[in-house]
Amino acid sequence: MQKFYHQSVLLHESIEALAIRPDGVYVDGTAGGGGHSAAIAAGLESGRLIALDADPDAVRAAGERLAPFGSKACVVQSNFRDMKRVLADLGIAEVDGILLDLGVSSHQFDTPARGFSYRADAPLDMRMSQSGLGARELLATASYAELVRILREYGEERFAPRIAAAICKRRETKPLETTFELSELVREAYPAPARRSGHPARKTFQALRMAVNGELESLSVLLDDALALLRPGGRLCIITFHSLEDRMVKQRFLSWAQGCICPPDFPVCVCGRKPQVRVVYKRGVLPSAEEIEANQRSRSARLRVAEKLEQD
Repeated sequence: MQKFYHQSVLLHESIEALAIRPDGVYVDGTAGGGGHSAAIAAGLESGRLIALDADPDAVRAAGERLAPFGSKACVVQSNFRDMKRVLADLGIAEVDGILLDLGVSSHQFDTPARGFSYRADAPLDMRMSQSGLGARELLATASYAELVRILREYGEERFAPRIAAAICKRRETKPLETTFELSELVREAYPAPARRSGHPARKTFQALRMAVNGELESLSVLLDDALALLRPGGRLCIITFHSLEDRMVKQRFLSWAQGCICPPDFPVCVCGRKPQVRVVYKRGVLPSAEEIEANQRSRSARLRVAEKLEQD
């Protein structure tokens, strides 16, 4: 088995943003290779870290990396959308910080058999958890309308109807089986002038990966639960990699941070609404030029942080 690896993005910035307390309880919802998790555990004394990941390869790698920390750290195979249930099973009602590093790990991208990349020929898979239905099954069963929706919503693909039509026509005679077959089909569906700006299949692969893994739905569920899980003063730190995720996180943080919503002509507040969080960085935190040079995959990353406020 290929050794799991992942270059942690915005590592120092996210650990600083968590403002780790030595006796605190923290959750890394996307353990990956254990880089962020190990940095959190290193800051704990009597505290505790729970690391989650849906990918069994990541769970094994993170478990090995966190083994030196003993009982201070544990790894659970689970999607972060189930964080509330996992913590309840562990007898934990509240935590001092939650970290999510969204997207795909270097290991997943660079292991051809996982089917995440259009740059290597492999079976169409894209399942982070390595269970359930993969991209091949989705492409074989989704209707034309559903394919258009997936490509537009998750990939922001302007040629979604052309690509969806090509997929439907192709599967009438032979199902799409491999990443190269899909990549070539998308390239042929693209208008020739549009092929000059980046790889034509990039947005399609992103969209299918997000659909197969329910990424936006999982993020929405986590955001629904996160505030209740945090203690006052606790922080939610989320690293996003594209506009869809970032927009969802930004909008949810801003809604939590909003106070009175009474009409401006009301002399006094009657709604009683108070801010639930403080947005720590107004525009988020971007990777440094040095980090981008060392790791090109970090160039689209953005860290957003919300701190839960005490309520009267």
